[in-house]
Amino acid sequence: MQPQPWTPPPPPPPPRWIIDSRVKAPSAVPPAVLWIALLTGLLAALLLRDGIGVNLLLTALPAALAAGVAAVVRGRRPRPWTLVWAVTALGLLLVPALRDAGWPAFLAVLGFFVVGSLALHGGRRWPGVLLGGLGVWASVVPGLGWALRGLRERTARNRQRWLPMAKAVVVAVVLLLVFGALFAGADAAFADLLGDVVPDMTLGDFPVRVLLFALGVLGALAAAYTAAAPRRFDRVKIKPGRARGRAEWALPLVVLAVLFAVFNAVQLTVLFGGYQKVLAETGLTYAQYARQGFWQLLIVTLLTIGVIGLALRWAPRGTDRDRLLVRSVLGAICVLTLVVVASALRRLELYVGAYGLTRMRISVAGIELWLGLLIVLIMAAGVFGARWLPRAVVASAAVGFLAFGLAGPDALIAEQQVTRYENTGRIDLVYLQDLSADAVPALDRLPEPQRSCALELMAHDLRGGGDPWYATSLGESRARSVLAARPADADDACLRAGLGQYRIELP
Repeated sequence: MQPQPWTPPPPPPPPRWIIDSRVKAPSAVPPAVLWIALLTGLLAALLLRDGIGVNLLLTALPAALAAGVAAVVRGRRPRPWTLVWAVTALGLLLVPALRDAGWPAFLAVLGFFVVGSLALHGGRRWPGVLLGGLGVWASVVPGLGWALRGLRERTARNRQRWLPMAKAVVVAVVLLLVFGALFAGADAAFADLLGDVVPDMTLGDFPVRVLLFALGVLGALAAAYTAAAPRRFDRVKIKPGRARGRAEWALPLVVLAVLFAVFNAVQLTVLFGGYQKVLAETGLTYAQYARQGFWQLLIVTLLTIGVIGLALRWAPRGTDRDRLLVRSVLGAICVLTLVVVASALRRLELYVGAYGLTRMRISVAGIELWLGLLIVLIMAAGVFGARWLPRAVVASAAVGFLAFGLAGPDALIAEQQVTRYENTGRIDLVYLQDLSADAVPALDRLPEPQRSCALELMAHDLRGGGDPWYATSLGESRARSVLAARPADADDACLRAGLGQYRIELP
């Protein structure tokens, strides 16, 4: 008997959530999507090599247009939340166009990808909102295959139509390059105009620009494919937690609420003027008292949100009395947590008053404020229903990123430090030197030689021609104008300022 040939075992089936969220593949790719994807790639290759600024928005707009065309061809109509996500995503790209600081720009770009993906997928429930914010990345390979299939089909059918057009495009590009170079050599004014409009490209940039072109095309195709065939993550089923008995569920939470109440009673005493007694008993200064507790209270807020989420999963829900119990206990914990948030922010205020504002401190203040907003949203969901809560949480985070970036945290830090110097004579010039160009207008208020010392490194970085217009932020342009009007005289500025005496404690 002949032995049977070995056959590999069949691959394991994909996870259930992938099967549940699948939809029918889209039909042939619309020609407009292919052209728009090509335009997106060209813009990425031409504009993104020199840095970030308004070029990110200019590159994202045609990709959004490709997604819109694909959705309309597939028969999808924009819903109110789709428009909210789309406008918010594009609005986030205003941050690198307006602000020079890299860290708010990074958060804004990250938020753009998440919110933009959510605009393409939609979603109401937690699976739809959370997975929809990441789902566009799964469309990169299918989107490329979709485009290649469409190209093969159209090439076979319309060879006589597109080949003359392709030749005409190549001839037009060659003519522009040849005559543009000749005119630039013939007239210096025209050469300057051409240099301001057209990116300066060299042979060494070619590999990078090819990569950017590919990323732009793939991004536009992924967005269009997702818009044409978005995964339905709302279909993913989440198994509810096993409901607990009233005593088993409520006892730990009641004990936690009592602990919160005792702690908050102490905090309210301190907030309303009991600092002197507390500090006398502990031997701490205002700043030490604030620094000692802020981080612990931030962690308490985070853990409380997690506890509320688990409590809702295991909450008794069989009768109206059960639902009243859940609302009462969790509502009390939410109210007490808001007092913890207020106490944490008050401690941070004391800390900033003693040591000044920094990037770390303004960031954690923003996080604490957002956590407090989450508590308020959870309380509102307990009263009005929780159907809207997933989208409200993501929307609040996206709007927070946008507001944080547009506010200009580096400018706020510089403004607070300068005001503090005017009131106390204390300033951290070493820290201010590391801020971005957004801080220049505020630091320009300092007297000499502190002003030149603080602006020395920024003036050095901004010296020269700078980046092209599409990769230059408004903050950098304003800084150049300020330093052009009043240059920073860095010769021995820091030495004459007695830099050592301005060094203060950082976290």
